[in-house]
Amino acid sequence: MNDTIEKTIRYVDASLSMEGMPLTEQDKDSIRDSLSGKADVDEAVRKTRAEYRAAS
Repeated sequence: MNDTIEKTIRYVDASLSMEGMPLTEQDKDSIRDSLSGKADVDEAVRKTRAEYRAAS
């Protein structure tokens, strides 16, 4: 499962990088925590969106 999580992170990072929004290490950690069940996915998405909105 760890390989799947890392592959997912690379895919998301590549997609967002094309849009000029590469993942930070904090973003990657949030994805890892969400996909492994350590954190709530919806909360991680809300937090990440809020951070990107604040940065723009």
